[in-house]
Amino acid sequence: MNQEAQEALDKALKGPKFEKRIKRRNLIDKGWASSISVGGVGVILSVLLIMVFLVYVVAPLFMTATVDKHSEYDLPGSAEEKTLFYGMDEYKETAMRITQSGKMIGFDARDGHVLAESDLPLSGQKVTSFATVNNPNKIIAFGLSDGTVLFAKYDYEVSYPNNVRTITPSLTFPYGEDPLELGDTAIKKVAARVNDSQLVLAYQVEGDNTIHLKQFDKIESMLTEGVTLEEYASGTVSNNLNTNWLMLGGNMRNLYLVSNNGAALYFNIGDISNPELLQKVNLVTGDETISSLHFLLGDYSLMVGTNKGRVLQWFPVRDENNNFQLESIRSFNVSSKPVTYIAIEHNRKGFVTLDQSNQINLYNATSERHLASEQLSSGLNYILIAQRANGALVETADGKIVTYDIENEHPDVSFSSLWGKVWYEGYEEPSYTWQSSSASADFEPKFSMVPLTFGTIKAALYSMLFAVPIAVLAAIYTAFFMDNKTRQVVKPAIELIEALPTVILGFLAGLWLAPYMEANLAGFFAIVVVVPLGVMLFGFGWSKLPEPLRLLVPTGKRAILMIPVVIFLGWVALSLSSPIENTFFHGDMRHWLTYSAGIDFDQRNALVIGFAMGFALIPTIFSVAEDAIYNVPSYLVNGSLALGASGWQTLVGVVLPTASPGIFSAIMLGFGRGIGETMIVLMASGNTPLMDVNIFQGMRTLSANLAVEMPEAEVYSSHYRVLFLSGLILFIFTFVFNTLAEVVRERMRRKYGSL
Repeated sequence: MNQEAQEALDKALKGPKFEKRIKRRNLIDKGWASSISVGGVGVILSVLLIMVFLVYVVAPLFMTATVDKHSEYDLPGSAEEKTLFYGMDEYKETAMRITQSGKMIGFDARDGHVLAESDLPLSGQKVTSFATVNNPNKIIAFGLSDGTVLFAKYDYEVSYPNNVRTITPSLTFPYGEDPLELGDTAIKKVAARVNDSQLVLAYQVEGDNTIHLKQFDKIESMLTEGVTLEEYASGTVSNNLNTNWLMLGGNMRNLYLVSNNGAALYFNIGDISNPELLQKVNLVTGDETISSLHFLLGDYSLMVGTNKGRVLQWFPVRDENNNFQLESIRSFNVSSKPVTYIAIEHNRKGFVTLDQSNQINLYNATSERHLASEQLSSGLNYILIAQRANGALVETADGKIVTYDIENEHPDVSFSSLWGKVWYEGYEEPSYTWQSSSASADFEPKFSMVPLTFGTIKAALYSMLFAVPIAVLAAIYTAFFMDNKTRQVVKPAIELIEALPTVILGFLAGLWLAPYMEANLAGFFAIVVVVPLGVMLFGFGWSKLPEPLRLLVPTGKRAILMIPVVIFLGWVALSLSSPIENTFFHGDMRHWLTYSAGIDFDQRNALVIGFAMGFALIPTIFSVAEDAIYNVPSYLVNGSLALGASGWQTLVGVVLPTASPGIFSAIMLGFGRGIGETMIVLMASGNTPLMDVNIFQGMRTLSANLAVEMPEAEVYSSHYRVLFLSGLILFIFTFVFNTLAEVVRERMRRKYGSL
């Protein structure tokens, strides 16, 4: 270097300008480094905030209930009279009390001052029995001493004098004020159920063990709009028990006669004139006796309180011979004292117990959760749960009314109901079931996460079975065997598929692929055999061609020749569908699967999902795996070839081990996307939450379930929060699989990094 050049170099690398330039460059470097750090920390914080928000929404599902005393006052009306019934409006402002003498006392539920009083039209008779007929319609029945039954309907009239809401309780008589004549002696026990067109009545008169049954049609007058009862059928049930409880189910077919020693007779009275004894069973074991008995919401399950402090749930279950039998479903250990009272929630499968230690306990039957306890200072005569289950009214033995505020938003969710088998009402056995809504007011929500999680994994696995072999083998060929010029066309073309909206793929899969696959099912299975065999035969034939002819197509471009071959082989396989079905499946493979092989077949099934979602996963897996293989250092490949290894030996012994961390990451990335895929499974899977590995059955995934049900979920309801729990599960799935993938990738990198 001459003197002038040296001086120019020193001038450029020294002096104020150089130092200023270095400072500016360092400042820029620090700025970018700080920006990248802030961005990375921001991403981590965003993910953590999403996690925190999901936990915040889900956490209330598992919180216990709270019970707070609201007010206490003297019992409205005479404390000497026995209370038959309490009612309270949905706002917890007004309540009513009906006494043994037939007096209705309406009072302010907040302070106890009397609002209204009236008497039942008993015509001098006494009330000898009482029953609730229809809780949603607020109908009750009174058995009288002269052998008649009076039906009443309680309600709450809302008015706004001076713009102040005023609620006044009232009693009306839906079938007239004249009691229904049934016999000549006092009605000892009565049970009744009513629907839109009929009323079924079961009763026992004083001095007679026979249970009388009557069915009435409801006749509505066109002029007065009044309703009268016209007897349609009648019958009797022989009874050899000392019956303490006469229970008529809400379906108007199940009749139970129960004694306090535990003996019970279960009758089917679907045909009133010919009752059928289905079962004689003991509801308790050993020396236990029944201390209280009540229907759960829906009047299907019997809640049996015992003198040993247990509550047992029984309901009819259809057996293998299609006959109904009472089964003991679950039990709740309340205390060591007898359960003296059971009160039922009006819109959920919850109940409240009182035992002889004067402790109130709040439970939910479906989730088997004990939610809260409250100790009373004295005994109890009656418990009423508010219509919205947000409060309770208690009549104590010392003549007081105590009201409570209850916060119990999500009693129907527990870890066991989410992840364990639950025996739901009407089911033949415990099951994993998702059913979040129904038209029935006494619906039992079914929030099992198991079928949704199973469906998510099922959809991802079947799609991976289709996508992984194609994507990885294509990546191997493109990166290692294909020439660069062709690769620069093929790789972007495959990656461009990833830009195709999955809603389009789902639309095509659901409306075109599913019916086409059903019509050509044998042909699709033939593709699995015909295409690989055809490709191998074509390759064998190509190898037998004269070398000058083969050299006309460069080695790296020969894959292009396979495109028309694969298309032709696919067409041949689909054309064989009808001959294969006629030869092996009596002309209809779907019919053969269903009726000969016993395999259920749905048009939108896991096979459709495997093809459609697998097609969507191929670009993701291919792109990452191809990059990993292509970026294997050339000196490793050249060194292997120089030592005499063939191309395949180099691929298997050097390239694949070195690229294996990237290939594994590609597969896990594809699996993660399959777990979270929504639109394809939403539109092409049938969305049935089944627990079946059958490839011909559909499924419902967590993400599809979120898309379907979130718009309809009531904000902050149990359903709403369980859907957020689905999102949290997906989040955890992604985190676990990504963490696992990273751990395995690092181990593989350390193992093969020395190559």
